[in-house]
Amino acid sequence: MKNKDFSFWLFLSPVIIGLGLVVLIPLIYGFYYSFTNWNGVNQAEFIGLKNYVDIFSDQEFRHSLWFTFKFSFVSVIVINIMGLGLAMLVTSYIKSKNILRTVFFMPNLIGGLILGFIWQFVFTKVFDAIGRMTGIEWMQGWLSDTQTGFWGLVILMSWQMAGYIMIIYIAYLENVPKDLLEAAEIDGANAMQRFRHITFPLVAPAFTVSLFLTLSHAFKIYDQNLSLTNGGPFNSTTMVSMDIVNTAFQMNQMASAQAKAVIFFIIVAVISLTQVYINKKREVEM
Repeated sequence: MKNKDFSFWLFLSPVIIGLGLVVLIPLIYGFYYSFTNWNGVNQAEFIGLKNYVDIFSDQEFRHSLWFTFKFSFVSVIVINIMGLGLAMLVTSYIKSKNILRTVFFMPNLIGGLILGFIWQFVFTKVFDAIGRMTGIEWMQGWLSDTQTGFWGLVILMSWQMAGYIMIIYIAYLENVPKDLLEAAEIDGANAMQRFRHITFPLVAPAFTVSLFLTLSHAFKIYDQNLSLTNGGPFNSTTMVSMDIVNTAFQMNQMASAQAKAVIFFIIVAVISLTQVYINKKREVEM
């Protein structure tokens, strides 16, 4: 850093200023307000750890946190399996692979709110109509039940992010040496053995990146949750981000919402950094 000249810092300054104004300063102010009784209007008064103590007795927050954990765990697994599967499909020798790449990636270009309303129509109208025609009860009232509402959110997010994660896996799959795969095939290794012992270790860095992106995104999801279920039925599908927003803007408890956001930030940071550390360590072992 000592060898950087003035022009380097000049070009870097917009990013540093933007990061400070948009991220660092709000983070510091938010951390301070979490120790007050500020409601967004009145003068803030310092009350210590009261907001944090009250959070542990907030049953709705604990439920939303548990629901978010379950959703993130299932979504990360489904998205990465789909992303890797799609990547292997479009890096094979099929003729339409370039068209398929575009088709699979397109859902990621649609906004979360729009996707939520699209899938809400699919679940409440299309699924319901099919269920009534065929007599299949579980397809009727898909978003009116906690279990099916949960899987509705998983389907929505997986459909949106699988194509994006596919691109990451494609970048690593195309760098796998073809001669190694051909040599293994000549030696009698089947497709599963080639994937397990050659492809999988070489694309291990892609798992680190993809798991980090899907995990952090799954925890922070809000717009899809709002447009698809809006937390229903009876707040059973409310995720942490929605609970924080509701606490702040519906209940006007800005300081309490900020305390929840601080706790949520710490949880996401610890889980994400731990995942990156474990995956990096496994990359070396492979």
